[in-house]
Amino acid sequence: MQKIEEDTKAEFENIILDLTSNSVVQQMKVYKQHYDTSCYEHCFNVAYYSYLICKKFNLDYKSVARSGMLHDLFLYDWRTRIEDRKGLHAFTHPRTALDNAKELFELSEKEEDIILKHMWPVTIKFPKYKESYIVTIVDKFCAIQESYKYYRKASGTQKILRYASFAINIMILNSFNIW
Repeated sequence: MQKIEEDTKAEFENIILDLTSNSVVQQMKVYKQHYDTSCYEHCFNVAYYSYLICKKFNLDYKSVARSGMLHDLFLYDWRTRIEDRKGLHAFTHPRTALDNAKELFELSEKEEDIILKHMWPVTIKFPKYKESYIVTIVDKFCAIQESYKYYRKASGTQKILRYASFAINIMILNSFNIW
């Protein structure tokens, strides 16, 4: 079983190797996405989990891995207000990420759709492909997971946050009918 997991991880990393070795993509490590998680780490997580899901369901796992790695290729701190940026980050960064990705790499129509529509339903236009929906959902899952990880770590030092963390855990478990 471990050999299969190692082979799967190696295949995934090989699919995105040209992306992850690119100096511009490497710059994503400088920018925080969700608390302690860098933009690079977030994209890597989204790409990997999306890849696993698509591989399991015989979907286009290569396009998902590649576009998942590039879906947040904006090189700025989104928490800082920039005068020439028109609109809120949640609405504008998919286009920025797509434009940046197209400058560096050749993308398929599906990869473009995945990057451009990963913020659906915020960005209103429906994704065109099943793979686009998968990246959209996995992106939200990873954002929640990364935020939870941060607050969980913070709750270890503050008693009130420990209780809040417990309550959040119960709510999450209840929402997934696990509790």
